[in-house]
Amino acid sequence: MSNDSFIDDAPLNRFHKKLTLYSAGGPFLDGYALTIIGIALITMEPALGLSGVETGLVAAAALAGIFVGGGVFGLITDKVGRQVMYVADLLVLTLASLASAFVTETWHLVALRFVLGVAIGADYPIASSLLAEFVPSRHRGKLLGSLFVVWAAGAAAAAGCGWALSTLGDDAWRYMLASPALFGAATLLFRLGTPESPRWLLSKGLTTEAETVCRQVWGEGARLGQLAEEPAPTRYADLFHPVYLRRVVFVGIFYTAHVIPLFAVYTFGPDILAGIGLGTDSTYSTELIISAMFLLGGVPGLMLVDRIGRRPLLTWTFVIMAGAFAFMALAPGAPPQVLVAALALYAVTSGACNFLEIVYPNELFPTAVRATATGTVVAISRVGAAISTFMLPMMLDGTGVGAIMWLMAGVNIAGLLVTLTLGEETRGRSLADTASTQRPGPLPKPLPSPLPGPFPDTAGTGLEH
Repeated sequence: MSNDSFIDDAPLNRFHKKLTLYSAGGPFLDGYALTIIGIALITMEPALGLSGVETGLVAAAALAGIFVGGGVFGLITDKVGRQVMYVADLLVLTLASLASAFVTETWHLVALRFVLGVAIGADYPIASSLLAEFVPSRHRGKLLGSLFVVWAAGAAAAAGCGWALSTLGDDAWRYMLASPALFGAATLLFRLGTPESPRWLLSKGLTTEAETVCRQVWGEGARLGQLAEEPAPTRYADLFHPVYLRRVVFVGIFYTAHVIPLFAVYTFGPDILAGIGLGTDSTYSTELIISAMFLLGGVPGLMLVDRIGRRPLLTWTFVIMAGAFAFMALAPGAPPQVLVAALALYAVTSGACNFLEIVYPNELFPTAVRATATGTVVAISRVGAAISTFMLPMMLDGTGVGAIMWLMAGVNIAGLLVTLTLGEETRGRSLADTASTQRPGPLPKPLPSPLPGPFPDTAGTGLEH
């Protein structure tokens, strides 16, 4: 056995795969809920008589809620544990979605979208921290990254469901806004019985409970003495340690640079497509195609992340995305098909890298503040995203699509610069190593084969639904 923990060195088993699947339910719902609003606006705007400002408020409310949910509930998750919060946030999301179908005033919808956003924001640090603390290091990039690829699957599903539900007449938007509740309830049921993270239990001194979980997941031969020691800051203030603060700035800025254009395309996709010359008849189908491009891009991204590393993948995708938006800004008179192709290039490239938003914070911070740090960078990213989403309807009415494309190119260039300046490489390292306050040295040699020992397929862990 290496000097790393048996968790990092263990082979992948059925428990890991099921935990990944159930954790992915939250990002799927995030992508679904944040995309369905853009499609619902087509029938919602005339039904509620929304002004440009009100449309911006409805679109930005969930992002503001994610800011609160990530910032507050990441800290709470580090205090009370991953297991309880893993279920509670899905319950809130399901109820808020159902209630959205019955709104009669704009402020009702704004309030419910905010609550929905709080639940979504809470799930980022909850689900990703739990998964990161269970999976072996050689698979961590792919499994964590798959959570955000599933985000794109949720967005694509929303485009398809929105297209289907659009046939239901003037009240189609009500069914669209309620539809996330179906996926929320299913995910909630699957998550029941998930064990607590042994790393978190140890950080709270709950040694007996941690030992029990280890035996359930990795067999009777697993012992806590085989866990590598981690740095153990225990307060929110420890995020302001110079090394951790630099990492917060790095992840917070590149995360923001990712989500501003992402939410612009998903939330106001129909308006942007109309601005480049595509009529209403082709809006639903084109929106579905663009959503599928985000999902398609995740495949090469997941294949590359544990091969070439996080930093090179992030660097080159920022270059391509900035170029795609700059082309659309420089050539607004190009044929609509060419502009859609440039938008599709952005979507594929974004899908190939945006999962790093969840990989990096879970690798760069220790167990005691992992969820807090993840929630903090989620909150930072949503400040810029909420402001830009609120302003985009007014920009579309005023300066048009060209100015928006320049804005999108600019934020990608900002992401590129911060990656080149502050980015670290974490590929192939244990969580104890990547979360230390020392910059990484040379990459460790890969293990020649899976480690021997009793690592069974796992039964009785609460993930046997």
